[in-house]
Amino acid sequence: MASRIAHVAVYNGLAESEIGHLLVELRSGRFTRSEMRVVTVAVSRMPVTTMGGLRLLPDLALSELDAAASDLLILGGAQMWDSGGGDEFISAARCFLEQGVPVAAICGATAGMARGGLLDERDHTSAAPDYLAATGYRGGAHYLDERAVLDGDLITAGPQSPVQFASAVLRRLGLASEATLAAYEALFDRAELAAFATLAGMRPEAR
Repeated sequence: MASRIAHVAVYNGLAESEIGHLLVELRSGRFTRSEMRVVTVAVSRMPVTTMGGLRLLPDLALSELDAAASDLLILGGAQMWDSGGGDEFISAARCFLEQGVPVAAICGATAGMARGGLLDERDHTSAAPDYLAATGYRGGAHYLDERAVLDGDLITAGPQSPVQFASAVLRRLGLASEATLAAYEALFDRAELAAFATLAGMRPEAR
């Protein structure tokens, strides 16, 4: 069976902390028992530097990205979104959603999604309602005050919720049971150490 593939958009100033939990779980499969290939995609194959100073060499250029050959597109935050940039990635996100392939957007990427009209008819969340309202989008009635929101093939979250973001994506992809996801959030968001037993498989009936 071919490996499932998660494409993660990379660009200068990418806030890697927002997508770190998700990437670790997708690639390692340590709690899901199912590994995914993580493939980076940028506007071009030229190196980019993240907010944390990591220099990344993209695997693909956007022109090479094929939604039909992907299982997920991940869009993380960056100053670029607040400067009105990122249109190329929003075009890709639109293509993914039209083809029924999940898109996960966090923090500033939700502003890009809002400007692109992709949140107008879908439930979503972000850093704050006013943050998205500033884009002039028409989806305010669909804003939910939640840590992460899953609506069909769209997953959104604010920058303060990387763990819930990861959990929502794993739920959409069917990679973890509700018990596992509850334990995941308990351990990594609330530091409830007893939850590690579930995640480590010490209580297999809970998986």
